[in-house]
Amino acid sequence: MSNLIPFTPWVWDVPSHFNIGVACSDRHIGTKIENTTAMIVEDDLLGTDQISFSELSKRTSQFAQLLRDLDVVFGERVLIRLPNCLDYPIAFLGAMKLGAISVPTSTLLTVEEVLYLAKDSQAKVLVIDKEMWVKLLPNISHCPDLKLVLLSGPGDVVEADDDVIVKDFSKCLASITDWQPATNTQADDPAYLVYTSGTTGYPKGVLHAHRALIGRTPASQYWFDFAEDSQDRIMHSGKFNWTYVLGSGLMDPLYLGKTVIVHEGKNDANTWPRLIAKHKATIFVGVPTIYRQIIQKTAYRKNDVSSLRHCMSAGEHLSDEVLQLWQERFDISIYEAVGMSEFSYYLCETKSRPIRPGSAGFPQPGHDIQLLDPDSLLSVEVGQEGMICVPDTDPGLFIEYWNMPEETAKLKHDGWFLTGDFARYDEDGYIWFLGRKDDIIKSFGFRVSPYEIERVFKSHPAIADCAAIGEEIEKDKNLVVAYVVLQDGMNVTPDELLAFGKRHLAVYKAPKVVYLTKDFPRTKNGKILRREVSPDIATVRSGIS
Repeated sequence: MSNLIPFTPWVWDVPSHFNIGVACSDRHIGTKIENTTAMIVEDDLLGTDQISFSELSKRTSQFAQLLRDLDVVFGERVLIRLPNCLDYPIAFLGAMKLGAISVPTSTLLTVEEVLYLAKDSQAKVLVIDKEMWVKLLPNISHCPDLKLVLLSGPGDVVEADDDVIVKDFSKCLASITDWQPATNTQADDPAYLVYTSGTTGYPKGVLHAHRALIGRTPASQYWFDFAEDSQDRIMHSGKFNWTYVLGSGLMDPLYLGKTVIVHEGKNDANTWPRLIAKHKATIFVGVPTIYRQIIQKTAYRKNDVSSLRHCMSAGEHLSDEVLQLWQERFDISIYEAVGMSEFSYYLCETKSRPIRPGSAGFPQPGHDIQLLDPDSLLSVEVGQEGMICVPDTDPGLFIEYWNMPEETAKLKHDGWFLTGDFARYDEDGYIWFLGRKDDIIKSFGFRVSPYEIERVFKSHPAIADCAAIGEEIEKDKNLVVAYVVLQDGMNVTPDELLAFGKRHLAVYKAPKVVYLTKDFPRTKNGKILRREVSPDIATVRSGIS
């Protein structure tokens, strides 16, 4: 059994009343960090912009009052469709200060997708950049609940019909000189609504309470490496719409008085080390693709980013090769976490215990994660595959699926939230993530995790990316196959990769077919859409051996 020192027991302290907007913008007023920098935005076109905690407090209060003056009330939805900019946290946090529900969305969304989310959420307010508003305007009649549009960024205000008020975001804020106190929301009141891919093909709304911020505090201690006696500066490579970034790149650091640095514009592998050095960032948060690109396409080393002392990754699994090369180049480990839209990063690797490559680390203290048989809801034995289940009392857990009571009831019942993800514990308490039931490959009586195959294949120096899936060759007969994207300039045949798989994987896990492809179908956040991976995307195919 494990000789690891047990984690310190976690005691939750969730007050009856709590407001995320207040906690992230007002908490530091009157303290020594009141006038320090809360956020820096590096925009390729607009330059560098920044805001202090005192100014963030003021502007979020102005935004809440603006909504109040325009008859927006508690619980109404405020949909935000903006690039990374200071207006994003002002709107996101300010709406919650009022008691409204923030709905963060991506700039990658098309007009049709924005219209769908506005209609589904019954948003009363839309905060949007002026360029996108012009494209959206001809179809705004499809959103009958929309009454107010606030336009962000440079350019002119284009009016809508008489039923929709359209105003300039910055000018409206500047006109607010007095404001009422923030709404004293209960911790269980709804705070923000994020959308994720739905099983029906339509996005699915995931509603979170204000307590969600408290639910992520174990991550601040065990995944982050915040320094209590210094002002950490966190460089995040993502966009604010993503749950991963909303938490680790906005709410969590601001709540603890840390500086956040984000980028807007075209980025390449050199962007992140350059900005880390420029702003003396101490913590970098990214996805495996970013780390891989920095290793492969830049010559940056530890001395070039001397302020950096901690790195974090989530979104997909980090390959052993990238981890090793990063450690060699920068003398820093990358600590991974696993989360989901319904329950933000609850598994992680931590500095207090050795990284075990391939493992997702441990459940953070406070999160009583159990692996259960999904039918009996009984615990499985160590080493056995079980579904990751979360007690429905965990403060980090979402409230419900928006307007989908049957879907909520299907996954939240008998005291548990059934995540749909499967994993196993080893004897030392490390958890090994296996993925969703639909992702697990059933081949000739064996159950194979695609993540294990991908981890091995990504260690090959010629492979830039990889996806392992089951390919049905006849009814109830699946082969393990791998789709591979090669590094630029690399010339490796699928048959050579087949042989590599045989050398490094058990015979039942090793792919029987390897396809080469130029890229994968992906979600808006860059994750591979496994259900859309098929021979249609392949450029070259191996033989079966």
